[in-house]
Amino acid sequence: MSSKHDKAANQEPPHGSRPAFTQDPHAVREPKENNLEMAIGHEVRAYRKKLGITVTDLAAATGISLGMLSKIENGNISPSLTTLQALSRALGVPLTAFFRRYEQPRNAVFVKAGEGVELERRGTRAGHQYNLLGHIDNNSSGVIVEPYLITLTADSDVFPTFQHEGMEFLYMLEGEVVYRHGDQLFPMQPGDSLFFDADAPHGPEQLVKLPSRYLSIISYPQRDGSG
Repeated sequence: MSSKHDKAANQEPPHGSRPAFTQDPHAVREPKENNLEMAIGHEVRAYRKKLGITVTDLAAATGISLGMLSKIENGNISPSLTTLQALSRALGVPLTAFFRRYEQPRNAVFVKAGEGVELERRGTRAGHQYNLLGHIDNNSSGVIVEPYLITLTADSDVFPTFQHEGMEFLYMLEGEVVYRHGDQLFPMQPGDSLFFDADAPHGPEQLVKLPSRYLSIISYPQRDGSG
């Protein structure tokens, strides 16, 4: 007898509902090669077998010798760009497909409690304390993410109105504030979150209970040559 959870999982989404997310947060990728030649060779062999052609067929289509192709597929040689272009055309895949399994370094930033970098931003004059919890520049995702721990410790008559590119996510940890986004007001208490387009004017409108602390995670497209 199937459970209620199984029945719910098999039901069709209601008409007009939003499509499911395309990325599985629990997905596990197959291990990548940490050697560039081995990674290229693995992909060449895999794409050749996917097309159902032999090494001889691929040699005839590319003009590359059988011996050279064997060395490439076994990761014993570093093929030139011209060779890779010939393989790309013959196999019908983009040149970048050959580097899919190559394991490039991925950065991580660990910050101990209380060790975030304290920054001065436009809001600090209004009693805002910003602690940057990590930053990875020139990453592989094409997105810059800035996670802040923001502490409000003093009341002020004037609160700055922030407006910048990208998206922002707030998560309330302590205290209580009324947060403005555009022409809407959101009373926020511990456990509440707010996700919004940061191009609209936004900022704390009213401090209800101090001290207040919340996480602010800002993301925006990575620009070439940006610092």
